[in-house]
This record gives sequence, C-alpha cells and structure tokens, in this order.
Amino acid sequence: MISKGMTTMAIKQINLKKVYTAIYQEKETSKLQLVQSLQMGLSTVSQNLKELEDQELILKTGYLESTGGRRAHLITINKLARTSIGLGILKDCIQLVHVNLYGEVTHKQTHPIPYSDETPYYQTIGKLVQQFIEKNNINPDRLLGVSIAIQGIISSDGESVSYGPILQNDQLKRSTLAEFIPYPCRLTHDSKAAAYLELWHHQELDSAILLLLNENLGGAIMTHRKVHNGLQMRSGIIEHLSLNKQGPTCYCGSRGCLETYCSIHALVSQAKMSVPDFFEKLRAGDDHCQTIWKTYLTHLAEAIRNITVIVDGVVIISGHLAPYFNQEDLTFIQHYLKEIAPFPLTRENIILGIEGKYTPAIGAALYNIADYLKTMMV
Repeated sequence: MISKGMTTMAIKQINLKKVYTAIYQEKETSKLQLVQSLQMGLSTVSQNLKELEDQELILKTGYLESTGGRRAHLITINKLARTSIGLGILKDCIQLVHVNLYGEVTHKQTHPIPYSDETPYYQTIGKLVQQFIEKNNINPDRLLGVSIAIQGIISSDGESVSYGPILQNDQLKRSTLAEFIPYPCRLTHDSKAAAYLELWHHQELDSAILLLLNENLGGAIMTHRKVHNGLQMRSGIIEHLSLNKQGPTCYCGSRGCLETYCSIHALVSQAKMSVPDFFEKLRAGDDHCQTIWKTYLTHLAEAIRNITVIVDGVVIISGHLAPYFNQEDLTFIQHYLKEIAPFPLTRENIILGIEGKYTPAIGAALYNIADYLKTMMV
C-alpha cells in the first residue's frame, strides 16, 4: 500500500518496479495483461513501459495471437541489459562463465592453468577475463562485475581468504585480484557459491545440505533460504567430518576426513584413471570400478547420515561428479540410509545438481544478478 506521505517521485519509482517485476516474473506479457494483473491505469503502465524501453531494460519481441483487433506486442525483459561474470579459481584450472538476468549461462570456458599465489598468475587472470569479454562480445558497460569463487574460507568482510590450505593462499586479498580486473570484484567461497546456485534454481527449498563433489570436496548448509555462514564463515565445512580416526591423512592435518574418501582426488587416486574413464568402465559393468564406487557411495551416505541428524533438510549432490550419478546410485544411498540413519531420507529429498563442474562459478556470478534485481523489483 502506498502511504499518503510518499512523494510523487517515490510513487513513480514503485510503479516502475512493479511493472518491471511483473514482466520479469511472467517472462512474456503484454500491456493489457499488465494493466489487468497490476490493476494500474493504461496511461501509467504505458509511461512505465516507455521508460523501461528507453533504458533498454525491456524488449518487444513479437505479437500475441490476434483476437480480432489490433495485435498486442509481446513484452519481455532484456536479459542482457545487465550481466555478470563468474570466475572459478581451482588448484588446476581457471573457469569463466557469463550469465544473464535470468541466471542463464551464455558463455563458459576452462583454462588448465595451475594456481600460483604470485603476481603473474593474477595478471593472467585479468587478461583471461578481458579476452573472455572480447571473444564473446560481452558489453562491458552492462557488466555488473566479476564474482570470484575460490577454494578457501572467506573472511566475514569479504576482503580476504582466511583459511586456504588447498591453494596455500591464506590472506589472499580481494584487492590483489581487483588490481588486474577492471570491474567490480567479489570474493566468495566456492561451496557457498554452489549452494547459492541451488537456491536460485529451487525456489521451494528452505533447508538443505549441499555436497560439492569436486577435485576437493566441499559443502554448505542452507536454512530459511539463506546460505549459513556461521560466526567465522566456517559453517557447512563438511569435508572435515571425521569418518575414521585411523583413516588417510587430510590436507587439514587430521585423519579420516570425508575429503579423503569422497573427493574426486580420492576417487581418482584409488581408481588410477580419469573420471570419464572410470564411469565408462563402471557403467559397462567393470567389477573393480563397481567395488570402488559402492565404497564411495557408502562413505557419502554415512556423511549424509551424520549431517542430517543436525540439519533436517534436502540433500543436494552437486559439482563435477553430479552429472555422472544415475538413479541407481541415488537409490543405493537412500537404501543404505534406511539401514544406518534414525531418520532416513525419502528419494524426493535427494537432489542432483545440474551445472556440473561450473557450479561454483555460476553461483558466484548470480550474486551480482541478485543484487541488481533487488534494486529493480518489489
């Protein structure tokens, strides 16, 4: 409801946001449909549409089917009016993605460049970002920024890495990256960025646990549709759950962490073959691969059991390995949970992520999109 004390300018801004929001949510609409759904006058809707069109925020993309009179224009959001780049920094590669206002990936690429906490490496990142923009004809004037997903816990102010044993980049500062990237930069933990992507795709989610099955394992916890950070940004670091005090040594210094059983590194080390080769042999019925995979799934289920007695939520299997899972794998996890868990999950409460290895980079890019949409929508 609009209060009596509001200025004419404020009312106009609210009406503009209402029109933009309706178009964004409907994806395709018309002037008359907006008048009816928003219960606004035709002249008010027309004025707001003109302003949004003048700012190139909306597009007329065609016509509705004729009902006997003049055909009405179809109106949509200009998805490229603002865009965002996600940058994934991993131990062995650099990933780049470009997303539009609906979070759709328009371009992506991977560069097999090992991480190095040295100036030439960060200079290379800056050059790759610029080449990515130029190669894909990305309009830099419409770019909201570059959001960086990195393996490491980020400080509460978002300005540095506070814990980074994988890349050995403790205290890496956002400003170091921003020096070579001439766009607004954001630093985020890769697992939390991955969780944000799942919240974007699954509007029905409230509470959830994310398992990021990448070269190194990651995790995140979501409650009330927010990624939970904790007092020192360490919430959800499930890779360091201890499954066996006598188990393999983890990079954190402890033994038997989930990382040593369910990371891609652990899987590949045991199988002694690449991920694609492993799953090709596995699905062809290779006994050795099946034994390794069942052990892997068993450890994953044990971790899920331990997490879900603390956080009652959906379990999301995400990251590089997610596209390799099939329904049989999920059924195995569910059946094993029935044996070992006091509160077993239903099959519907185990979800597979869809973006594969690019998940953290895409999730990072979405932070910029979400911030922009908050300024444009009611």
